[in-house]
Amino acid sequence: MEKISRKLFLKRAVAGLATLAVAPSLLSCTDEHEEEIRKIAPLVGEYDVVVVGGGPAGFISAIAAARQGAKVAIIERYGFLGGMATIGYVAPISVFALKNELVIGGIPWEFVKRLEQMGGAFIEWPKANIDFDIELYKLCCQRMILEAGVDMYMHSAMVGCQMSGKSIDSVIIENKNGLETINSKVFIDCTGDGDLAYMAQVPMQPNPDNELQPSSFCFILSGVDTDSELLNKCMYHNGINGPSQCKPVREKLLAMKAAGVDMPDFGGPWFNNVLHKGSVAVNMTRRAANATDNRNFSAVECQLREDIFTFTKILKENFKEFKDCYVASTAPQAGIRESRRILGVHTVTADEYVNAFKYEDSISRGIHPIDIHASKGTSQVRIDLTKPAYVPYRALIAPQYPNLLVAGRCISTDRQALASLRVMASCMGTGQAAGVAAAQSIAQRCAVQDVDTSKLVSTLKELGAVL
Repeated sequence: MEKISRKLFLKRAVAGLATLAVAPSLLSCTDEHEEEIRKIAPLVGEYDVVVVGGGPAGFISAIAAARQGAKVAIIERYGFLGGMATIGYVAPISVFALKNELVIGGIPWEFVKRLEQMGGAFIEWPKANIDFDIELYKLCCQRMILEAGVDMYMHSAMVGCQMSGKSIDSVIIENKNGLETINSKVFIDCTGDGDLAYMAQVPMQPNPDNELQPSSFCFILSGVDTDSELLNKCMYHNGINGPSQCKPVREKLLAMKAAGVDMPDFGGPWFNNVLHKGSVAVNMTRRAANATDNRNFSAVECQLREDIFTFTKILKENFKEFKDCYVASTAPQAGIRESRRILGVHTVTADEYVNAFKYEDSISRGIHPIDIHASKGTSQVRIDLTKPAYVPYRALIAPQYPNLLVAGRCISTDRQALASLRVMASCMGTGQAAGVAAAQSIAQRCAVQDVDTSKLVSTLKELGAVL
């Protein structure tokens, strides 16, 4: 078979072998030149459900669909699963419960309990925030995915999709084998940034102010006195020992900044338990970034990496608990709080969310505070919820796209509701619903918009979802 590079593939696409989507680097192909495309990107798999993205929404979604009897594949650009937990070192997993009562259950909670049994999770009641070992998290994901019979396409970047009208026929991936095509009846976009939906030209939520929450580059500090009173009070996020934000460190840093000490903007700081004495995951860097702009995000990551070592030096020199600390590991990529969100059949608003409006098609919940970080400076807006909120199935689907669902951070919400729903436990909840819905659309031979939502809800309840 002719070996053709991605560069040449894109060149041919521009020349007329395929139809380009809204951005030249994001390929959306019609079937007009399918034979030629297959020479360039041979077909390697045909599935009922393909999940793009192996983060909290993605791996739960794939397991859910497979357990419902669908033939499932998952595509992930890294060599491991877990998303922001393992790629971004974002800890803890927030939030599964309110006053010791689960808000998000089913497969997500099964994952937590299994990780706990492996020695990789510590459940912080009454909120059920989950401290975790990053490497055991990866292993637990992998085991559950393989046990469910899901085919894994790891180290694979999605570079295009082939469409018939508004229906997605296939995705094109690139890895060490070259360009490859995967066909599916239903696709679930769990990329966080809505990459597949964007390629398919799904309308996105407007952002007239062009404002996004900042990115943070999390890292592991070792050599920390985790037995100290300071760390014992702040590295557990159960709400019992005070705020999860380390207030004494924050106040001193703010005073230093006010006195003219040159330091970058910061959030928190939050020091997070990783189940190993002497080590903490640190979340404190912040810079404005657009994760969907390669040049911008790459440049911001470079700045954030400098900030990591700047703050490590400041901590070493000013706090006895950190005097022997060192950077043991930096996350594979900076964490992303906000990017693209689809304009779905229904958009979850802050008013609906805060008031726990219950929809007829409610398929998941959320209890994390609305948490909006300033893109510049050190401020943060936080609105605590008094009762668990709901997410409707209609927020996971777009009008006129019969075989596409989304889950996780790219679902249809306004900015304020997103500021709660972006957290990992909530993403797992929407992922579970999307996986079950995808399998049911196959079984019912219908578009995702026509899935029997009463049956969807009843199935989710049988799995343990709290609805």
